[in-house]
Amino acid sequence: MADTISQRIQGDIETNDVMLYMKGTPMFPQCGFSARVIQILTHIGVPFQTANVLEDAELREGIKSFSQWPTIPQLYVKGEFVGGCDIITEMFQAGELETLMKDSGVPVKA
Repeated sequence: MADTISQRIQGDIETNDVMLYMKGTPMFPQCGFSARVIQILTHIGVPFQTANVLEDAELREGIKSFSQWPTIPQLYVKGEFVGGCDIITEMFQAGELETLMKDSGVPVKA
């Protein structure tokens, strides 16, 4: 089972340039931290995909093991783990998140 969830996560982050594991959906986030990351990604205008960990307990635990990061949301850009809400917020406020996206070849709205 663990191999299957790891393979699913690996597939998600390889297939999607920007992948967010979150609680809820972009339209209906189920925690404030997930909502904040959605707001930031929407603000900088990058295309992204999400996975709702509340719909799948195996995914919820699997993503924590996969990244060795204990909290959700978790953001991946071009297959690399970037961080959770606090890191994403700090990077956004410093202008580093938009730079990371551009440097990674992810289209950003001006």
